[in-house]
Amino acid sequence: METLTLNNGVEMPMAGIGVFMQSSAEAESSVESALRSGVRLVDTANGYMNESATGRGIKKSGVPRDDIFLVTKLWPTVYEKDDAVDATLKRLGTDTIDLLFLHQPTANWRAGYRQIEKAVKAGKVRAIGLSNFPEDMLQEAIDTMDIAPQMVQVEAHPYFPQTELKKKLAETGMGLMAWYPMGHGDKSLIQEPVFTELGRKYGKSNAQIILRWHIQSGNVVIPGSKNPDHIRDNFDIFDFELTDDDMAAIAKVDKGVRYYNATPEIVASYANMELGPNL
Repeated sequence: METLTLNNGVEMPMAGIGVFMQSSAEAESSVESALRSGVRLVDTANGYMNESATGRGIKKSGVPRDDIFLVTKLWPTVYEKDDAVDATLKRLGTDTIDLLFLHQPTANWRAGYRQIEKAVKAGKVRAIGLSNFPEDMLQEAIDTMDIAPQMVQVEAHPYFPQTELKKKLAETGMGLMAWYPMGHGDKSLIQEPVFTELGRKYGKSNAQIILRWHIQSGNVVIPGSKNPDHIRDNFDIFDFELTDDDMAAIAKVDKGVRYYNATPEIVASYANMELGPNL
């Protein structure tokens, strides 16, 4: 397993399991399966409404909590709640969150950030992240908060490699965690000839080539799957390395294509979007 050292010295795995759009039963099962397969990074969120199930999956796996890098996110409607972090910890059944994000750049995100800072100082959170935040808001957090952020979570894949953002992150030492790492499963992306050719070269699937590209680009990846075989395959990307020529060939598929475009109206709506039960 390859790891990434964050700008506060915390070390995290570069590949794991995400449970976005999974039911509670699916999340519990996929987390247990992933951990039993050797995965040690788990990503969930208040907004996925499966934190409790994620916690159950962790316990059922039998893997010691200290061996797992646990990531979750605060939803905008709890940014101003004093118990937001403690309630999240309770749902997960843990005393510590390794990386805690603000999920959306809306509502009183500054208050939410300060809540996480307090949790860091209290030893409840090890690192702070910002999910879906634009560059100007990232810079504001860097300039005005007591603790600079360690990680950004954004859409990133070969069709949209976030080249300009990564230049900014390189200046700050912040890491990038990619959601939709395979373009939301877009077959046109996954079946690009370059991935097929490299798959034959290395004896890997197209998806494994894409995930390996992420790792060598410095991105943390959290592909979601409910299939134990696919989970194992998504993690089987550390026994080969793409060459510089391979990476250059993949760079040519950049099309500036995003699969999710959050309008200002959509982002603003998250500030009042109450969540359902977290089972």
